[in-house]
Amino acid sequence: MTNNPPKPKKIPHVLEQHGDVRTDNYYWLRDDTRSDSHVLDYLKAENAYAESWFNSKHPYSTEITNELIDQIPNEESSYGQINYGFKYYQKIKKSEQLPRYFRKTEGKNEEMLIDANIKLMRQEYYSIQSISPSPNNKYLAYSEDNNGRREFTIKVLNAETMTLLDDTVESTSGKPIWSKNNEYLIYSKKDAVTLISDSVYAHKVGSCSSEDILLYKETNLEFNIFLSLSKSKDFIYINIDSTNSNEIRLIDIKTPLLEPKLFIKRSDDHLYYLEHLNSDSFYVLSNHDAPNFKVLFSNSELDRAINKMDEVVPSSETIFINNLYYLDGHLVLGIRENGLPEISILNLHTKIYSKVIFKDNAYDVSLAFNNEPDSKVFNYSYSSLTCPETIYSYDLKTNKSNILWQKEIVGFKSNNYIDQRLFIKSRDNTKVPVVIFSNKKTDLKNAPILFYGYGSYGINVDATFRSSLLPLVDRGFIFAIVNIRGGGEMGKHWYEQGRVLNKMNTFNDFNDAVNEVIQKNIGDSSKVFARGGSAGGLLMGSIINLEPELYKGILSGVPFVDVLTTMSDPSIPLTTFEYGEWGNPAIKKEYNYIRQYSPYDNIDKHNYPSVFVTSSLYDSQVQYFEPAKYVPKLREYNQSTNTIIMKMNLIGGHGGLSGRLNQFTEIAEEYSFILNLADEDT
Repeated sequence: MTNNPPKPKKIPHVLEQHGDVRTDNYYWLRDDTRSDSHVLDYLKAENAYAESWFNSKHPYSTEITNELIDQIPNEESSYGQINYGFKYYQKIKKSEQLPRYFRKTEGKNEEMLIDANIKLMRQEYYSIQSISPSPNNKYLAYSEDNNGRREFTIKVLNAETMTLLDDTVESTSGKPIWSKNNEYLIYSKKDAVTLISDSVYAHKVGSCSSEDILLYKETNLEFNIFLSLSKSKDFIYINIDSTNSNEIRLIDIKTPLLEPKLFIKRSDDHLYYLEHLNSDSFYVLSNHDAPNFKVLFSNSELDRAINKMDEVVPSSETIFINNLYYLDGHLVLGIRENGLPEISILNLHTKIYSKVIFKDNAYDVSLAFNNEPDSKVFNYSYSSLTCPETIYSYDLKTNKSNILWQKEIVGFKSNNYIDQRLFIKSRDNTKVPVVIFSNKKTDLKNAPILFYGYGSYGINVDATFRSSLLPLVDRGFIFAIVNIRGGGEMGKHWYEQGRVLNKMNTFNDFNDAVNEVIQKNIGDSSKVFARGGSAGGLLMGSIINLEPELYKGILSGVPFVDVLTTMSDPSIPLTTFEYGEWGNPAIKKEYNYIRQYSPYDNIDKHNYPSVFVTSSLYDSQVQYFEPAKYVPKLREYNQSTNTIIMKMNLIGGHGGLSGRLNQFTEIAEEYSFILNLADEDT
């Protein structure tokens, strides 16, 4: 192994706000062109140093990669989606990086539309974000990413002649939606600097993108645009969204060039979502005076005042409503109760509720693949740590679920594994859910343990099936998910208590849960590891600043570690959109609060654990220079002899490299890092 890590030069750069002066010696590592030879040489040196560390250790990475490949069937097919008589689906062979896209209709052989592997063979990075067949199934629009930056290019295939049209639309958010007459694609476009989706266009098939028609432009940089198609397939929803406020504008897919109609004007602290029935009838999921949301009914285009709508499902202090679907006189609700996802069904005639029953201690379930308006059943996706992803249909007449599809994991036997769910008290007596997963043969008291957390944006981290965990737990590791505040697992208040001026709860919850789990004789206290990515990488940076000697090793992926500098610079992509999540440093109170936890700014002389940081040069969500600066500063202050290494993909984005086999290699390398550390004392 190369003994000495890279030492990038120091060039002091002074940052001053509200009378507070910070000196950043590694600020020069920011190169928005990603072409500076000094920066690239440093990143390559870090990669070489990391590679030499792995080469000096047991080759778990190769072993685990092979085991992950062995789990794959020779060929697997996704669950198909119906589009006006055609079923669209994907297939991927054991040896392939990316899927092939197919379609089939009754009485005809399947047709292969796109093989994404062909383009990946010609370039370092390639992925297809989505495919969108036209209503008449003549055309297939698809959005592709050529470097991982998530600036998607839309292309159009004539599926009848298998010829690619000249249409090319750049810098979009992907996932275009067709007009009813098959002539127009409606899409959202990203700002070139901020990467925020701020405009909606109509593209006429066969025309040049310079002729595209602007339908809506958002000027407030704290809002981002998301497009979706109503389940009735009558409207395109333009959801103009910020952290705690949104508004929806409607595009009628029969007349897509008309000005989009505003449903309810945005207002502070009001979020709402729609389910269209027919004509002007909508169910509205709203948090107006209802933090955990309520369901309202609106049937007047002329008067959509929120306080004049009929209440169908009242708000609850214990049940959070996050989705709704109308079906044959019933409202099917996606809810969360006691930290777990549930499906609740309201019979609108009898006013009686029922639930779909699940047996696992912890799991992930959501309404899915319900894109046929006239269906008499609804579908949902289910998995747990001991059950691979399964698609079910649910019959409202029989109240029974039927399996439609299940992901195949070769050699997997669920009865070899066990999970349990605990509630741990944090320092302010808040009960924090923790899910434990292990092989039944593992001696829990003496096993190394890997904790995972996220805790931001109200995102739920549920106990979904993770095939990549099997090689780790089969080697005696325990895996633990900690549902810290800042996520949305326990409802709206759970998110509110972990954002902006409450963010410290996120980090304290995690460390408190780790300490308490170890005290319960679950996991060896000398072999405690943690993993998090993106905002979860911020979590990793903060928890080791607060309690560095609690952990033996940290896996920090695409980590958001330079929070204060990034949130102070509106030119950095996505910054303004995220003021509601982290705060705006232009406000002194919010600056001071971020200052106390921003990982990069709080590195100090500690005995830090071993840390493996991973990132990508073209990451659009967390810019590469944050982890690139973080690693040398962490080494500089570290008082221990523990290893600190970084691997930077020189192509690729927030999700790393493209291709399933490449991603297997990346996760295997992460697990190799902690497995080798766990071996040190044995």
